[in-house]
Amino acid sequence: MGPGGKAGGRQGGVTAELARFVASTRDVPVEVRREAKRSLLNILGCIAGGLGHPSMAPIAGVFGAGDVYARAVVLGAAANALDFDDTHLATVLHPGPPVAGALLALAERDAVSGTEFLTAYALGLETACRVANAVSPGHYAHGWHITSTCGVFGAAAAVAAALNLAEDQVHAAFGVAATQASGVVEMLGSGASALNPGFAARNGLAAALLAREGIAAPAEPLKGRRGFFSVFGVNARPERMLERLGEDWELVRVAYKPYPAGVVLHALIDACLALRTAAPPQRIALRLHPLAIERGDRPEPRDGAEARLSAQHCAAVALLYGAAGVEQFTDRVVADAEVRRLRERVTITADARLDKAAVAVDIDGREKHAELRTTMSDAELEAKVRSLAGAQADEYLAWVAALERPAAVRLPSDWWPRRR
Repeated sequence: MGPGGKAGGRQGGVTAELARFVASTRDVPVEVRREAKRSLLNILGCIAGGLGHPSMAPIAGVFGAGDVYARAVVLGAAANALDFDDTHLATVLHPGPPVAGALLALAERDAVSGTEFLTAYALGLETACRVANAVSPGHYAHGWHITSTCGVFGAAAAVAAALNLAEDQVHAAFGVAATQASGVVEMLGSGASALNPGFAARNGLAAALLAREGIAAPAEPLKGRRGFFSVFGVNARPERMLERLGEDWELVRVAYKPYPAGVVLHALIDACLALRTAAPPQRIALRLHPLAIERGDRPEPRDGAEARLSAQHCAAVALLYGAAGVEQFTDRVVADAEVRRLRERVTITADARLDKAAVAVDIDGREKHAELRTTMSDAELEAKVRSLAGAQADEYLAWVAALERPAAVRLPSDWWPRRR
């Protein structure tokens, strides 16, 4: 593989090929750098909002004053705490939190140039997405939380690239990442779910640092007989991980969330906002894909965390408030009597013909079909970050813009921990 990161003809297993890509890529295409900066800006906003959210208090209480590994946990968890982060739509992976958590924690401790940081972040996102491609869809359907299990490889790749590790060291980092992969879908909808990307950030960081110290790993930790793909894969297709590696970048297909809720419920929110009237409706009938129902059929969410994965709550707040922002997923709004009454009027029917993130809505006889929006303009992304970061948003915007420079990264001031 040459400096540009394109796969060559050297022999080796799939782990070796992926390690070679990460170790040899020192620059990425302009469009990839641009999307990496957009992704970072999105994640910085999510971290700013997440650090101040009540659900982060136990995590910050345990890990907040710790070392670089503990900080990776908190940053990775905060990025995901509001369920407002990003989504690789093909796999439902949220690559930003584990990759950013690991890389930002490293940059707080070690000197990393802006250009190295940006390239490392892009390589981390790409690695996580490609490992996820190889195990989808069976992996997630079986119950593995793909953000954590595949995110750990992205975190390891990002830190390895920032540290300029050699190919054999990156290979070893993937081996250590493989043996630390974990996270189950059952955590979703609870305050503990943010720990999955947080632990992935920490474990990926540790994997790369251990590799730098010379730890050994097996020859094929990914495709080996008892490796990651065999154990976690559920009909994995390892060859998908390497398809047009370095030529066709998966990270440009990562979307940013306009609502702090499960991505399979976003089209539902859009449809309800479009059909909203001044008076609350009497009948709200939803048709959703079975996966969306599995994730989002929660008629009586107990708190804000569950409400972000409740189709009934998403419909109710969109119709009642004309909004579905952070405020609409607080414990106070979940307990509101008028919201509860509207949730009770929601009925849900499965329709396997729909896309997993699409919806058909019937509100008092008025119907609308909606598909998932997959793009967010620069202006929309900036507005999102400003809503989350407040007065700090200008500094975040300037910080991301400065990453094209070779000077060492200096993280935004007074951002750790951000308290409200």
